Amino acid sequence: MRSLFKAAALVLAAGVGATAVNAAESLQDVMKRRGLSQQDLMAAAKTYVPTGKRDEFLAFSSGGQSGQVIVYGIPSMRILKYIGVFTPEPWQGYGFDEESKKVLAQGRIDGMDITWGDTHHPAFSETNGEADGQFLFINDKANPRIAVIDLRDFETKQIVVNPIFKSEHGGAFVTPNTDYIFEAAQYATPLENKKFYPLEDFNEKYRGGMTYWKFDRKAGKIDPKKSFSIELPPYSQDLSDAGKGPSDGWSFTNSFCSERYVGGIEKGRPPYEAGCSAKDTDYLHVINWKKAAELVAAGKAKKINGADVLTIDTAVKEGILFLIPEPKSPHGVDVTPDGTKIVVSGKLDTHVSVYSFDKIMKAIKAKKFESKDPYGIPVISMQDTLHTQVQLGLGPLHTQYDSKKCIAYTSLYVDSQVAKWDFCEGKVLDKISIHYNIGHLVTMEGDTTKPAGKYLVALNKLSIDRFNPVGPLHPQNHQLIDISNDKMQLLYDMPLPLGEPHYVIAIDAKKLKPGVRYKVGTDTRTDQRHPGAVRAGEERIERNGNKVTVYGTLIRSHITPETIEVEVGDEVTINLTNLERAQDETHGFTVSTYNVHASVEPGKTASVKFKAFKEGVYPYYCTEFCSALHLEMQGYLLVKPKGWKATKKELAKGTYTEAEYQAIVKRVADTQAVIDSVVGYITSTNYKDFPDVVNLVADATDQLNKIPDAKSKYEAAAAKKDWEQASLWAEQVWQYQVKAADIGLRAKTYLEQNGAKVIK
Repeated sequence: MRSLFKAAALVLAAGVGATAVNAAESLQDVMKRRGLSQQDLMAAAKTYVPTGKRDEFLAFSSGGQSGQVIVYGIPSMRILKYIGVFTPEPWQGYGFDEESKKVLAQGRIDGMDITWGDTHHPAFSETNGEADGQFLFINDKANPRIAVIDLRDFETKQIVVNPIFKSEHGGAFVTPNTDYIFEAAQYATPLENKKFYPLEDFNEKYRGGMTYWKFDRKAGKIDPKKSFSIELPPYSQDLSDAGKGPSDGWSFTNSFCSERYVGGIEKGRPPYEAGCSAKDTDYLHVINWKKAAELVAAGKAKKINGADVLTIDTAVKEGILFLIPEPKSPHGVDVTPDGTKIVVSGKLDTHVSVYSFDKIMKAIKAKKFESKDPYGIPVISMQDTLHTQVQLGLGPLHTQYDSKKCIAYTSLYVDSQVAKWDFCEGKVLDKISIHYNIGHLVTMEGDTTKPAGKYLVALNKLSIDRFNPVGPLHPQNHQLIDISNDKMQLLYDMPLPLGEPHYVIAIDAKKLKPGVRYKVGTDTRTDQRHPGAVRAGEERIERNGNKVTVYGTLIRSHITPETIEVEVGDEVTINLTNLERAQDETHGFTVSTYNVHASVEPGKTASVKFKAFKEGVYPYYCTEFCSALHLEMQGYLLVKPKGWKATKKELAKGTYTEAEYQAIVKRVADTQAVIDSVVGYITSTNYKDFPDVVNLVADATDQLNKIPDAKSKYEAAAAKKDWEQASLWAEQVWQYQVKAADIGLRAKTYLEQNGAKVIK
């Protein structure tokens, strides 16, 4: 302990010396040496988050082809976490422990494991149209699925497979109170599973659709039995948005390839890109989802693949489905924060089109339609519904909103710009160049009823020359932009090297209330008590035929049990409970060459399962660096041949002397004095007013409570002059003390930094 304190003093002294030397370099010197301008310094100051401080907003980005979600802070742009969703993620043991395997298994299609995903559009749960920070939803375009992530612990809890789609891009989007999460089919196919129809039957047998997934907030799960879909024509439905305020109860979905063109060059026809962009307009789908839900409840739906589906004929007859022409090849439909307008951009147009919800409703009420599409759906005239059109530039895509009234931001893909404009008056206010080819963009809570403004993130498809070259595959580039003033200012380039992040959403960090530990013994994927959970002292190994079940625990710095003996052919299940109460004391677990891994956060119980198919000796260890003796947190899986008999042979012994024993005992006494001092300080304060400290104290107390048993063992061994056992058990006491002291010092520092009061 003294040597540790001496080392700390040396480091502190070195730091002071370095500071004195570095102080000779002025800010101007740094600017000159690095070639920085005043503008650079201003941008750096706006993004800098000092050590120990936190970001104002958290961004949740799709991970594209990684099948994951990426979490980073704004304005620092520091990556905080990857969340495993549709694909295995080794750091968190996602797909390698039994609990997460069950979640991934929910995403099986036709009985087949799908081990990759293409995540596109995350969405927060909402209350009254505001992001509430409770849940996150995200879609898989390649394999039409929706996942539910619980933001209490940032873990994926559910995956549902769309019963009638073969692909989807337009998901996930939520209604203002998260009654439903909806997704749109992308490429039209027959809705019946395993039905084949040739492309010549495209117009008659292929269909698009919208699925509205019912969300049970109390359960934190989607309820497929209360969900439904609406059959749509074989146009390629794309992105959607839910109405707000006056437009609540309606959803809006754009589309492309309403030409219903089928390529291609193999049959002597032009490619899809020509045939799917031949007409000047496509269709905006306007759907009364609230009335649709009532129709399903009234038995008006038909069953397709076991799911409730309202047919086009029923939707038209009941007056819940309408079409409005929109500029061709649109890729975004965004309802304004007040719910009165809907903004649509066409990739091959230079305008954004602002539709008036009030005009749409008046046309529907008056039954003023310009025509019907080939499937009998009423088409409302574009001119009868437009509020305004604004020419922004080449390749407008997506729109987000500011906290300032009527202010919107739209990405311009071809121009590589962001346009700031007024959707009430229909005029451009500012533009800024982006590097390069921007797709989506996000403002803080910019798709809710109460946008926060301040920052905008541009999601750029190309980075080209922005970063150090790392081979032909470049990272994506997320650029942070200050939008708090009249003129936009580019602040930061952030490379993102995990898949192609397609869309990102951002939320005020104060709205997130994630836990830092679980109730001991929790199965985190179900939020229920794990059947394999045990407390300290309850660890055991059970055999039932060829099934071996281990009930173990993890705590700094040992795994209990430390030896597991099985026979070749046994099916082994290892349940592990993390007994830690201290924040951030995660343990990991793996067995050499058996392809299992678990990340076991404080209080969590996780299990790994495998067949011991080969005899041998296999170390297992904690994979998360957790303490000074992390490397010693180990054990052995012994896979014995069938019928193997042990010989009577003692384990190897070391050589210890009485003097070595006495030295350890003195170290124990000295360390106890340090612990007593720390305990004295903590108990003299109002530490019980600080929940984090209460948990730290509980963890330290747990370590100290182990000392009496170990002490009695070293004293008994010393009485027998067994200096090996006496020294080792005394050393174990010191290990308990060191861990308790580490926790106690953290608690003391926390109290000092957070204004604890000394109780007199």
